[in-house]
Amino acid sequence: MTMTPEQATWFADIFTRLVDNVEQVLLGKTFVVRLAYTALLSEGHLLLEDYPGTGKTSLARAMAQSVQGTNNRIQFTPDLLPGDITGVSIWDAGKQAFEFHRGPVFASIVLADEINRASPKTQSALLEVMEEGQITVDGVTHDVGEPFMVIATQNPIEQAGTYRLPEAQLDRFIMKTSIGYPDHTSTLRILEGAGTKAHDVVVPHVVTSDVVTEMAALARTVHVDASINDYVSRLVDATRSATEVRLGASVRGALALVRTAKTLAAASGRHYVVPDDIKTLAEPVLAHRLVLDPEAEFDGVTAPSVVAQLLMETAPPSDRQAV
Repeated sequence: MTMTPEQATWFADIFTRLVDNVEQVLLGKTFVVRLAYTALLSEGHLLLEDYPGTGKTSLARAMAQSVQGTNNRIQFTPDLLPGDITGVSIWDAGKQAFEFHRGPVFASIVLADEINRASPKTQSALLEVMEEGQITVDGVTHDVGEPFMVIATQNPIEQAGTYRLPEAQLDRFIMKTSIGYPDHTSTLRILEGAGTKAHDVVVPHVVTSDVVTEMAALARTVHVDASINDYVSRLVDATRSATEVRLGASVRGALALVRTAKTLAAASGRHYVVPDDIKTLAEPVLAHRLVLDPEAEFDGVTAPSVVAQLLMETAPPSDRQAV
């Protein structure tokens, strides 16, 4: 079944209301909020690399409140253990059995703050739940429910004592972006509300969690023409053959680009994907999956600049392909 124009209009209306709701606390960051909801409705996870105090926690909390869900924040530190995230089984003397105590990962939106400060063993505790929406403790599988999204953050400064995320885990994040500092007008509006603590701000819920799950399922039905798939394939192939790149985007990256493009198309009120959807999402979806050649990095080449160059060199489709 393919999404209808009427369903696309309904999807876009709710998406816009969700974005506007979060912008009450994250002023002037429409594009970032749209990316975050695109990741959520594409059933993916978001990696934010940003400086302290830019509103990452406020974003996660406002998104959860908007969809009538729950949110937990995990502060990653070097001494954090996997069980501190997933939960542990504790012996209950009265019942003469082990009882599972859920960890903070059981929430609609989980903020993994400064994820690169925890050990690789602790970071890997998120791999199963990010991929399958479940965790396994002592051989027993526990479902975390829907919707579920991890928003992980990395601090681009103070890298001493941190553990860089391995490529396999970076690939699990459907997008990577940054919030950045607000502009002058937004800063003035923030300062006007300086008397209110950030955690005291509660935004009204827009939809229920069930509607979010329905929207995610509906986004999967957006039409993607064969020419768009060909465009994505050529773009991903180009990342693998670029001279500045040692390791290009994976097949998971290509799938992520198509999935998020479907959601963005629906959010724009369309029941079909256009090349501009791919262009808009190429950098946040593909750049963090590239491993650059060390010499290119030394010369100042960045992954986003490589993706931008490849977008200029890879011709988008001009006509639909015959089925």
